[in-house]
Amino acid sequence: QVQLVESGGGLVQAGGSLRLSCAASGRTFSSRAMGWFRQAPGKEREFVATISRYGATISYADSVKGRFIISRDNPKNTAYLQMNSLKPEDTAVYYCAARPAFAGLGYEESEYDHWGQGTQVTVSS
Repeated sequence: QVQLVESGGGLVQAGGSLRLSCAASGRTFSSRAMGWFRQAPGKEREFVATISRYGATISYADSVKGRFIISRDNPKNTAYLQMNSLKPEDTAVYYCAARPAFAGLGYEESEYDHWGQGTQVTVSS
């Protein structure tokens, strides 16, 4: 069982930066691939980024490519999402999620079996 807790959300002006953290409990963190998703008001939850269990493979949604950086620190059982050049359209609740290491490419919610509670990110114009 993996429990995930996000932190680091908040209010930031357009062009600013935030770093989200996802702390995982348990001893299986390094055996899990991790992902970040987000859900804006009135919209469905969407894929943001994913990282393989040792960080060798990383993918981003086109909307955040070049601005966001996903990373992980396995000894600390923590995944991160560095968000730069934030835009108002990045406003959403951000969720981290864990999936079995070889369960697909990580773009779909259904591939993930553990989710955090979410953290709000608001970008003002």
